Amino acid sequence: MKEAVAKYVKLITDNGGEVVYQEDWGLRQLAYPIQHKTTGFYYLIEFKADAQFVATLETQYHRDERIIRFLTVALDKDAVAYAEKRRANKAAKAAPAAEAPAAE
Repeated sequence: MKEAVAKYVKLITDNGGEVVYQEDWGLRQLAYPIQHKTTGFYYLIEFKADAQFVATLETQYHRDERIIRFLTVALDKDAVAYAEKRRANKAAKAAPAAEAPAAE
């Protein structure tokens, strides 16, 4: 999975895009079997790029046999603000957890 993620992050940056945020959601149960698979790895990549690049990216997703489903969405200004707030809250929760073992 890490190899596939690195491939697509490189594709985004090589085509003039900017990766804003990445998050590994891990192994999850699928809602229904897809190609006889019941689990899959989920990964979120938030990026900024030209609108024409999305077609190229989705073509690469279709060609990669490791990817069984994907979803590409354009975020409006409210969704971008919500994503930034979510990242800030997640970082704030992770900071005390990281400091606790160091204090002991």
